[in-house]
Amino acid sequence: MRKNILITGASSGLGRGMAREFARRGRNLALCARRTERLEELTKELSASYPGITVVTKPLDVRDYDKVFETFREFRKELGSLDRVIVNAGLGKGQPLGTGYFWANRQTAETNFVAALAQCEAACEIFREQNSGHLVTISSMSALRGMRRNLTTYAATKAGLANLSEGIRADLLRTPIKVSTIFPGYIRSEINEKVKKTPFMVDTETGCRALVRAIEREPVKAYVPWWPWAIVGFLMKRVPLSWLAALG
Repeated sequence: MRKNILITGASSGLGRGMAREFARRGRNLALCARRTERLEELTKELSASYPGITVVTKPLDVRDYDKVFETFREFRKELGSLDRVIVNAGLGKGQPLGTGYFWANRQTAETNFVAALAQCEAACEIFREQNSGHLVTISSMSALRGMRRNLTTYAATKAGLANLSEGIRADLLRTPIKVSTIFPGYIRSEINEKVKKTPFMVDTETGCRALVRAIEREPVKAYVPWWPWAIVGFLMKRVPLSWLAALG
C-alpha cells in the first residue's frame, strides 16, 4: 500500500477532492499549493475527520522550480518516505493563438508542462534513491487531439505531459518504480465552474472517487470516469479533425 502521498495543487478542485478521498482511505498526505489559507482549512478538516493520519502542508508555486525540489525533499524528510506523487497542479487560462494573449498561453504552458517536468524530476529523484514509488500525472482527455480556441495551448501541454510520462515509464520499466497517466473527462472543478452545459459532466466528489480508484490500480493509463470517456477517447483518436472543430 502506498502510505505517504504527495499531491500538488491540493488547495482546490481535483487535488482537494483526491486528498479527501485518500484521507478517507487512511493515507498520510503531503499537500502543497499557492493558497495556504485553503490548505490550512483542508488540514483542519482532514485531521478532525481522520485523526489517525498525518497531514503536512507547504506553500508552493510550482513555477518556482528550485522550490519544487526543496519542498518535495522536505516532505520526504518529514514523512520518512514518499510512496506516491500526484502531479496535479495545472492552469486552464489559454486563449486562441494570435489574438493578443501570449501571456496567458505562456503561463498555461509553463505551469502545465515545464512546472510538471520539475515535479516529475523531483519525484523521480526521490523514487530512484528509495528504489520505489508511484508517479501519477494528471493529463486530460483534451490531450488526445489538437483542440481549438481556448483549449489549443491547454491540450498541447497535456499531450506533452502524457508523452513525458510515457518516456519516464519507458526509462523505469525494469525498476520497482511505477508511472501512471490519468486522463480525466469532465469533472466539475474551479477550472470549468463557469461552463454550464457540458455533456457527461460529473460532480467533484464523484469524479475524485473515480480518480482515486483508478490511481490505486496503478495502471499505465486510465480514462476517468471510464464510462463514457474510454469510448470517447477511442473515437477522438479516429474522427476527422473537422468534426472535433465543429464541436467547439
